[in-house]
Amino acid sequence: MTITELQTHCPECRSTLIDDIHSGEKICSGCGLVAMEQMPDYGPESRVTNPEEKMKTTRASGQTTYSQHDLGIRTEIAIGTKDFNGKTISSDIANQMYNLRKWQTRIRVASPRERRLANILSKIGETCQALSLPRNVIESASMIYRNFQGQAEAKGKSVACMSAATIYMACKQCDVVRSLDEICASSGSTKDEKMNVKLTAKYYRMLVMELGSKTAPVVTLEKYISKIANLAKLEVRVERLAAEIADKTEDHNLADGKAPNGLAAAYLYIASTLLGQSVLQRDVSSVAGITEVTIRNRCKEILNAYKMKVTLRPLLAKN
Repeated sequence: MTITELQTHCPECRSTLIDDIHSGEKICSGCGLVAMEQMPDYGPESRVTNPEEKMKTTRASGQTTYSQHDLGIRTEIAIGTKDFNGKTISSDIANQMYNLRKWQTRIRVASPRERRLANILSKIGETCQALSLPRNVIESASMIYRNFQGQAEAKGKSVACMSAATIYMACKQCDVVRSLDEICASSGSTKDEKMNVKLTAKYYRMLVMELGSKTAPVVTLEKYISKIANLAKLEVRVERLAAEIADKTEDHNLADGKAPNGLAAAYLYIASTLLGQSVLQRDVSSVAGITEVTIRNRCKEILNAYKMKVTLRPLLAKN
């Protein structure tokens, strides 16, 4: 019996062996015997259920992102005191690895252009994370700045204001409701707030002149509901019920002369109350930028103008 025959046929029943790429073993198709020969494991580094962690641990996934200056394709020198065999690294080798790690970090952003790009993209990520913006806004803002840097001179501009301007433009393109004041307040700039907003608006106009601008999306009450629910970290079912109530109680007389964020906060508060969620008016009002009195007044107007019927599911009879 040859070695090749051993690798392709079971030694017990002579059936064909099946390759299991997930466990890295060869299994007999007839009797189920696990062969001793091990095949290369082409699976991920670890078994996870989260899609994001799965993408991080997958071998050769090819995942790239515009939110990093090197598009996410990089090699990092890990920090540790032991080598791959488990032996302790000597102090001389540890110092040498430290110097290599330091120079690798410096070489990655060697030119002033790359350093400026890395600072802007890092600021865009921090601001979007503070505003709880989705991933597509971060990618769009990063792509906007890359296009602007390729067409115009970005040297000498404020990092915080430039990142806020690109995020504001990305929000308009991705149909996400965020005001310029909110983005500037989350940018973490130490300058005067009014001067910061004024400079950001100037940069935004410059982006529009250089790159052009799409038609501004129509801001609806449903988008305000989604925005406030996202910032207040409410459940998805509360947001859906609030949007359904707003759609069924749509009335121009009720909304005339009133701020849309106040109506959206009122619908969210009514929906959370109907679903039995403990949501405070103070939390919703602070996120929406209104007072608690405004929420109570809008709730009274909605409940006085419409009658709501709540249907509860019947309980299952106990045996």
